[in-house]
Amino acid sequence: MSIKFRLTAMQFLQFFVWGAWLISLGGYMGGTLHFEGGQIGAIFATMGIASIIMPGLTGIIADKWVNAERLYGILHLIGAGALIYASTATTYSHMYWAMLLNMLAYMPTLALANTVSYNALEKYKMDLIKDFPPIRVWGTVGFICAMWAVDLTGFKTGVAQLYVAAASATLLGCYAFTLPACPPMRSEGKTMLSAFGLDALILFKQKKMAIFFLFSMLLGAALQITNTYGDLFLSSFASIPEYADSFGVKHSVILLSISQMSETLFILAIPFFLKHFGIKRVMLISMFAWVFRFGLFGLGDPGSGLWMLILSMIVYGMAFDFFNVSGSLFTEMEAHPSIRASAQGLFFMMTNGIGAIIGGYASGAVVDAFSVYADGGGLISREWTPVWLIFAGYALVIGLLFGAVFRYKHTPEK
Repeated sequence: MSIKFRLTAMQFLQFFVWGAWLISLGGYMGGTLHFEGGQIGAIFATMGIASIIMPGLTGIIADKWVNAERLYGILHLIGAGALIYASTATTYSHMYWAMLLNMLAYMPTLALANTVSYNALEKYKMDLIKDFPPIRVWGTVGFICAMWAVDLTGFKTGVAQLYVAAASATLLGCYAFTLPACPPMRSEGKTMLSAFGLDALILFKQKKMAIFFLFSMLLGAALQITNTYGDLFLSSFASIPEYADSFGVKHSVILLSISQMSETLFILAIPFFLKHFGIKRVMLISMFAWVFRFGLFGLGDPGSGLWMLILSMIVYGMAFDFFNVSGSLFTEMEAHPSIRASAQGLFFMMTNGIGAIIGGYASGAVVDAFSVYADGGGLISREWTPVWLIFAGYALVIGLLFGAVFRYKHTPEK
């Protein structure tokens, strides 16, 4: 069995585990468990907490003490146990701690999967630039397949989605121990500061980079909002007879999967846009794409407004990739070679860490502000249109401020 196929299977399962619950869990918690919007947002904010704490810690462990592929497998097995624990949850606190444990185990595996892949490709004398992207794209395919699986089986509204995620995490955890050995380098130069990206804080002395990281954090707050509430929003139309049997309601997760399909296409357009428009305009395109992403959610419906929802899914690829990937590339270009790895860690922490925590709690507060709950718990009514339009207004304000204060001269040759 070729090493490419083995790594492709790893990447497929890596994102299948995540796709099995990330998009549909919000709908399950809100619809079946009757959690409030703020509670759902707080549970999704655990992703940000884990993104701050774990990648640096596991990076040090893999660098100094434990083979990366073994650590990768152990974390997935822990994550599988956490998902099983989450499947028994009926209260907010139970689900919160279960998903926090799951995220603490899962988030560092994103980086470890790449580390294991790079090591194996180098060991087999392959070209990283040429051979890794076709392998990595199967991760996105795995995410989409998981979304379709939980939708078509009807698992999206129940606890079975967590069983699917746990089973695939267990399979991947065991499979990881068969991958080529990736022993620790035992390098003494990597400090705790560099592992968490903190020695890159020197970049804040540059006004341009300080502004860039600030807005990265603010935009990072928007990254997971539609993943958190998208399925819950679409499922809410089931209570309206006109939309109850529509495709967008019955197969909401498949509809949402168009967003991930769009990602795979827009990522290919990034080199063209960066070369011709520069990082500032590309980031502005991303910010205004988020305005359309949220605005179209607010105005669309699964009936005559289905085209708006589909367009919102397509726009998502531009909104997400043009920010995440382009921002990472800009950080790579602007940071001194000695702190590039730390600079990437800082960018990740600002967006997927601090930004995600802010977004989780703030979005939950907005959703609850337009929700009416019974005294004993349980949702009575919720107005989604103003919720999405507030998120759109937030992205619009960020875009306008970024355009006004961020100064960057684009030089295509660079």
